[in-house]
Amino acid sequence: MKTRTIKAALLRKGFTESGGDHHYFVLYCDGKKTAIRTKISRSEDDIGDPLVLLMSKQMKLSKKQFETYVECSLSLEQYLTLLKESRVI
Repeated sequence: MKTRTIKAALLRKGFTESGGDHHYFVLYCDGKKTAIRTKISRSEDDIGDPLVLLMSKQMKLSKKQFETYVECSLSLEQYLTLLKESRVI
């Protein structure tokens, strides 16, 4: 998966980015910071399956759900509903 595609999806769907040695992303829900966070290396152009799997776990999603999230088939509202139903947020 392309780094820029993942980054754009995160920023469109409730995450904010902070700088540093990596791109750090934190999910906000109803204006409040949550414990959901992930990061992308600044040097990566493509993210392979092992890192996609790690990012999906950090976001409390299956790999398939993460892929649909990035492809915009899973909306922010659907994602937040999943997190609330599983009592993550």
